[in-house]
Formats: sequence, C-alpha cells, structure tokens
Amino acid sequence: MIRYWWLKSFYPYVSVLCAGLVSLMCACPLMAETMPLSQDVFQRAKQVTVGILADTQDERTPAKPGKVAVRGTGFHLRDGYVVTARHAAEKHDPTTGTIIQKRIRILTNDLHELPADLVGDSAFMDVVLYRVAEPHRSKLQTGTSFVTGDVVPGMEVFTVGYPLGWGPTMAFGRLGNTNTFLQTVDTRLIQADLSACSGNSGGGLFNGQGDIVGIVHAVIQTDKEDTQSYCSRMAFAIPGILAERIVNAAVSGKPLAFSKLGLHLTSVKDGTRLRVAVKDVAEPAKAAGLQKHDILLAIEDTEILDAAQLKNFLIERTTPGQEVSIKVRRVDADLTFHVVLGGG
Repeated sequence: MIRYWWLKSFYPYVSVLCAGLVSLMCACPLMAETMPLSQDVFQRAKQVTVGILADTQDERTPAKPGKVAVRGTGFHLRDGYVVTARHAAEKHDPTTGTIIQKRIRILTNDLHELPADLVGDSAFMDVVLYRVAEPHRSKLQTGTSFVTGDVVPGMEVFTVGYPLGWGPTMAFGRLGNTNTFLQTVDTRLIQADLSACSGNSGGGLFNGQGDIVGIVHAVIQTDKEDTQSYCSRMAFAIPGILAERIVNAAVSGKPLAFSKLGLHLTSVKDGTRLRVAVKDVAEPAKAAGLQKHDILLAIEDTEILDAAQLKNFLIERTTPGQEVSIKVRRVDADLTFHVVLGGG
C-alpha cells in the first residue's frame, strides 16, 4: 500500500496497485546535470528560507505568548513576498472548517519573527503568496527567483527547510520523473529523490545556481506505521514554471486564467502506438476546424504524448487569447490548425 502525505499533516491515503500507476513516465531522455555547488549558493538558499510558524496562541490567555513552533517552510522571493504551500498556511476554524490564514508569522534564518499578510493563493495548485509589511522587509536579507526553462531528470537539486519543525536543515538529491501526478493537486508534479519530512511543505527546491525549481508539496510514505510525522526520499514539488504564474497573477492583483482548447479526448491505437484523439469538440477548437476522431500529434511543434501532458502545456505555457498551432492526423493526412485559445 502506498500512501500520499501532504508534508504538514495527514492527507487521506489512496491505495494503488503498484508505484508505476502513480505517474506517467516522461518520454524525454535521462540527462544528469552535474555541477559544483558553491557555499555561496547554500548560504543564499538558507537566507531566503523562512519557517512558517504555527498559531499556538491560547485565546483564553491572550496576554501569555504562545510557544514558537514551526509547521512549514517558505522562501522570500523579492520585495517582501514570501511563497509557501497553501496547505502549510491553512487553519481549522470550528465554524467554517479549513481556511487560509489572512496573516501568518514567519521565522527568518537569523531568528526574526515577522508578520506577513495574504496577497493571493491557488487551492488548485497548492501555492500561496504573503507579503511582509514594509517596515520589516529590511530583515529579509536576500531574495531568489524561479528557474527559467525546463528541468530534466537527473538534475542535481537541494532543499532547505524545517522537517518535523526543526531546522533549518538541508537535503540533497536529484530530480526523477518531471511529469508525474498525485491526487493532491490538479496538475503535474516534479518527483525528487531527496529526504523530506513533515514541515518541509512550501520550501524551495533549488538548483545548483540557487534558483527555484519547484515548491515542496508532498511525499509518498511506504511504511506501515501510522504516526503523525512523515519522512520519505520520494518527494514531490509544484513546478516552478507554474508557481511563478500564480505568484505573478497574485502580485498584479488579477485572477489567474487558464487557457481553454475545447477538446474532450480519448486514447486510440495509431498503428502500434497509443495516441490521443478527439472524442468531442467544442469552442474554440471547433471554430478552428478540428473534428471528432482527429488524432492529436503536436501543439506548437511539441509532440502530444497524452491528455495530461497537453493539459500541462496549456496551463504552463499558454494564456487565453493566444493563437496556437495544432497538428492532427485525419484519416491518412496530417493537417495543421490554428486555434485562438479561450479562457476559464
């Protein structure tokens, strides 16, 4: 039995037949990236990493400060903006259930406790953005940025965080499958072979230059012991390319809109190969000329491997109103259509 855990608390597990059913294997070749990791990179990663403090204040004794307890991890991006996993900032309310906190307290690497206010979040992607008030921003020593371009299996990565509420600690490893899926979010995840525990949620997954490859999201726990603390070397992260879109939308104050193609898909045999075909067509694909039973070959010259990969391409690399080229096979002819993407 394999169990999925969000890294701050229990998440209902899902039983699967074998680990191979958890993910869709990436068709790209395994390419290891090896580079010297400098002490300057480590130091900067530690400085940008913050602890997300638990709300331990007893409302019955407001004059008595609560104890300091770290429940999750985050990182300072720039200008006081702090990114973490949404579930690491949630709070249970007796009347309304689970809510996202409007204000959290963070702990810096040099032990400053600072308040940060909610800017925006995405439950769909498990990402939330807070901002430290201007008078306190000078205590955030440095910032970081999201990686540009794709990440590949074999890339060396490391994380800084507060596993089990203790730290900051560092863990090192490599990326595995960069196109894998769990039932905790509605998008792809990056799998990393490094140690992560309860409390690492929301921390940065850094590359050799100290840029953010992803946001630590979950682990798969494979042992049988039912405890409230979970560690594993099978960790999963929200892709940085996607998290950056969420952050930019929150900073601009605009809702994050995702592209709509208007296709319902199914799997078909194309010779000996399984491909994706159109089961039903709606706007805007219908207006562009796509038809039922068309076999999808490529979008913007990127081969379409399966429905999940097409969905991720639309989420991560397109915006509503953008024109994209779709290559299809109709009977024995390969055709290209240009679709102006809708939004939703």
